[in-house]
Amino acid sequence: MILVTGATGTIGREVVRALPAGLRVRVMTRNPAKAVELFPGAGTRAGVEVVAGDYTDPPSLDRALRGVEKAFLVTTCVDGSDDAAFVSAACGVDVERVVKLSAAGVVDAGAGDLVTRRQRANEDLLRGCGVGWTLLRPRAFMSNCLSWVGSVRGEGVVRGLYGMSPNACVDPRDVAEVAVRVLTEEGHGGCAYTLTGPEAVTAVDQTRELGRLLGIPLRFEELTPDQARAALGRRYPPPVVEALLAGAERQRAGAKAQVEDTVRILTGRPARSFRQWAQDHIGAFAPFPDGAGPCR
Repeated sequence: MILVTGATGTIGREVVRALPAGLRVRVMTRNPAKAVELFPGAGTRAGVEVVAGDYTDPPSLDRALRGVEKAFLVTTCVDGSDDAAFVSAACGVDVERVVKLSAAGVVDAGAGDLVTRRQRANEDLLRGCGVGWTLLRPRAFMSNCLSWVGSVRGEGVVRGLYGMSPNACVDPRDVAEVAVRVLTEEGHGGCAYTLTGPEAVTAVDQTRELGRLLGIPLRFEELTPDQARAALGRRYPPPVVEALLAGAERQRAGAKAQVEDTVRILTGRPARSFRQWAQDHIGAFAPFPDGAGPCR
């Protein structure tokens, strides 16, 4: 039995979809109805099993982990309590291996922001708990560009901080395919894999590619740090905002431009380019027909 946490999120849903047919798969989610909607056949003998679970509810973790051999762990809580709760529960039911979604920044000696420090602590917790482990450390997801949909559709503008700073961002589908390999193959225990795209690209590059595919002129508008702080503050708590700004500074210094060949080594094919990701998701950015705009 393979357990997938975060199954309705960016990576988790792709992991569930990419797992080979015939495997026993269980997904843990706080919103079972959404999972059933995402995965046709869920809840039937031919589909995946959906269980309600929450990191703050130990009995629900115990139920989700019963009979599980391998688990894919995705957490977002900055204080690390979710990882601690899950690892404790996994130890209690003799899970063989936990595959944790971490972040590439943990190996950057210059990264001392809150989020990266917590990821390091979570990795240490897993490595020291006695359960088998594998760490996946992706760079930023190409899908982060979906946050631009509103301004692209409404104004033909992409706004961001340090538009000429390079990032070897990765397609979430590649991360998921690596996760599936790690979950279903032998030989990955005790390994940590850094996952990137095939090249480092800038936000200006991404804006240009989206405009080309849409057939419309798109403009990149550089934000000041204060403007970026205000924009991020509408989505995240202050400590996370400061961590993201620190990460942007490291990116501007070139810390996120290194390309790794891990996706090709583990899957047998090259990592997808940003152009490929954009081609497959360009419909999300397309203007509303006849200037109709969103429903009100």
